[in-house]
Amino acid sequence: MKTGVILAAGAGTRIWPYAVVRPKVMIPVANRPIVSYAVDAMKAAGIQRIIIAASDLSERIANYYRNDGSVSVFVTGRTKGTAETLGRVLESCEAEGVLVMYGDSIVGHADVKRLLSLFAEKGNAVLVQRLPERETSRDWVCCTLKNGLLASIVGHPRDEATHRFCAFALKGDIFPYVRNNSGIFTDVQVGMMPPLESYLEMSLSDFIRDGGRIAACETESDCIDIDKPWHILMANSMVLKARCGELTRNECGEGSSIDPSADISGFVRLGRESRIGRNVRIKGSLIAGDNTIIENGAMIEGDAIVGNDSYIGNYCLLSDCSTVGDRCVVNHCAELDGIIMDTVYLYHYMEFYGIIGSNTDLGAATVCGTLRFDDGETVHRIKGRREYPLRYANASYIGDYARTGVNAVIMPGVKVGVYSIVGPGVILSEDIPDRTIVMAKQEQERRSWGPERYGW
Repeated sequence: MKTGVILAAGAGTRIWPYAVVRPKVMIPVANRPIVSYAVDAMKAAGIQRIIIAASDLSERIANYYRNDGSVSVFVTGRTKGTAETLGRVLESCEAEGVLVMYGDSIVGHADVKRLLSLFAEKGNAVLVQRLPERETSRDWVCCTLKNGLLASIVGHPRDEATHRFCAFALKGDIFPYVRNNSGIFTDVQVGMMPPLESYLEMSLSDFIRDGGRIAACETESDCIDIDKPWHILMANSMVLKARCGELTRNECGEGSSIDPSADISGFVRLGRESRIGRNVRIKGSLIAGDNTIIENGAMIEGDAIVGNDSYIGNYCLLSDCSTVGDRCVVNHCAELDGIIMDTVYLYHYMEFYGIIGSNTDLGAATVCGTLRFDDGETVHRIKGRREYPLRYANASYIGDYARTGVNAVIMPGVKVGVYSIVGPGVILSEDIPDRTIVMAKQEQERRSWGPERYGW
């Protein structure tokens, strides 16, 4: 097998506000686009030709891979689902087999290699993950296994399903089923309401129904499907811990340095011309890019990743598993717990927990709530449906090209759209859409005053 296809044509509406100015698969996780992890897994498995099937904003993907001759972008246009997306690409694929992965999932390299080994031995094969504890099957297209084979596939079931899909290794005999997908997921439990969408898994179900056999193997390492905003934080934590855990010694690029006064518990990897200055405290391991300065009492309370050309200093605080993008500033007693993408400025006594999109500026003393008065978890609404995140429910989610004024307060779980502004002194307790400004109204009372009030 020489060809791999990465499905990346979805609109990403459930992950708002982060797929408005970029394709969903270009959302950064640990400072790299999600899709890059699938590309790397394919390359590690020996795939020589990688096709990314994309739609809206596909130029962002093409630009990222402009210097990689092994990766090409196939613009499918809007499709009805993953089956139609793959079907439009299959004409350029060899019938002896194709590796198919989701562009919004992160799967371990070893698991992808195991899938290809199973394919070489058994033919058509899938890589599946046992549903994590507390994860509801109603959120996924699920399956069951029997004797090493895919036994059944069911869409968003109430119960009884055991696994969800991670990757596919398919031969030419399945290709006609992909091209002739019914356009609706008919394998659902009674009372369920599937959308008019062409799911690749439905094509596999038809293939099995007609007597085909599909081998299955389970993942042995962590993998994650990134579908909603809090999944970005979950994926970031998983990848960041793995990357920092690989460090076994300090690695300093050309021209980089670590001041002797710095207190570092783990190991550090610094890019070119980067510097860790005086009185910095790092209670874990750190990966930093080129031309980045961390100085003057900055505190990092665990493992962290910082991009290129960024500044971290003046007694600011990064919590464990925080990621800072390129060209960012975290300054003067600012506190960050989460992710800030490229070109984000955090200044002066502000505190943030969650995700901030690129090119966003938070005004001085902007804070977000992290603990509700009832000690509960925020219930989110995604496309009108109530969602109960297992983690990061009380994080705040700010889109790209947004701003806040001084002393803005963002309550737990609130989302701010792209190109939007939260004005000075606003207490924001509900989501605001893209291209919106919210300002506080202030009533004032004026009376005469002067020395006579003091008995003069």
